[in-house]
Amino acid sequence: MSRDRLPPLSALRVFEAAARHESFKQAAEELFVTPGAVSQQIRLLEEHVGVELFVRDGRRVVLSDAGKASAQILKEAFEKMFEATRLMKAGTQKGRVTVSAAPSFAAKWLMPRLYEFSAANEDIDVWVSADMTPVDFAVTDIDLAVRYGNGHYSGLHVEHLLAEAVVPVCSPLLFEAAPIKKPADLAHHVLLHDAGDADPSCPDWPMWLKAHGVEGVDASRGPRFNQSSMVIEAAVAGRGVALAKRTIADADLQAGRLKVLFDEKDAPLNYGYYLVWPQTREPTAAQLRFMDWLRDEARKAEPAPRDSGERPVFAAQDI
Repeated sequence: MSRDRLPPLSALRVFEAAARHESFKQAAEELFVTPGAVSQQIRLLEEHVGVELFVRDGRRVVLSDAGKASAQILKEAFEKMFEATRLMKAGTQKGRVTVSAAPSFAAKWLMPRLYEFSAANEDIDVWVSADMTPVDFAVTDIDLAVRYGNGHYSGLHVEHLLAEAVVPVCSPLLFEAAPIKKPADLAHHVLLHDAGDADPSCPDWPMWLKAHGVEGVDASRGPRFNQSSMVIEAAVAGRGVALAKRTIADADLQAGRLKVLFDEKDAPLNYGYYLVWPQTREPTAAQLRFMDWLRDEARKAEPAPRDSGERPVFAAQDI
């Protein structure tokens, strides 16, 4: 192969995605093409370089030695091209910040506050991408993200933003219609379940009832939702009692659309919200202003610290 004759950029782009996923199907979904088109581009690239880049094993594909040797270099090259393009745009367009966040956090915490930032920073447009899948900064133009997790994210700047906790809540109207004065009263109410949580420290209804010594309540009953915001909306509508994430429920608690039951103290979780951005990118002035605003809002939203001698009921009972 001639040293000055590079393969088609489209084929290299397809190979980088397929190598990163080790899947033609997932690469096709990312690039909005068919798996057949991905397979054809890989085949053309292999013919161009004269070596097999993937080992086919039925429907499964695995990188060959040559594929492994080149995949990381190509990934870094495309990251630099994305960054170069971003810098080209930054000099000509109005200040813009694109932030990725989980749908529930975006809808229930970020959006109610965002108008204040926009009003004070008319020269900056904030674009919000709400997605359950963690953003891959290498293949998108997302500037920064708020992730819910344990804070271990390699290759990124990671900054703790907000802690999270769980409290039982219901609508004031539901409470007035059938007062819930003690945990055992939950036997007479619909339980709302957050089925989309991957946090192992987040209590579900069986855990919560056990921790409070409640028996005779069928904790498996009640509707399930794959988004925390949907659980909150169901509780606001009076459809039942929810174990709510304090951060996601904050706006509705402040507005009186929800009330915390049993004078319950927050049960802090191991997961929290983290502000992350690529180590390979230098934030623009607009991004720095948005990040400073986000930090200020998080500080204002953090609850008062729990007494040092207190232990969450779940930790105290090893649940």
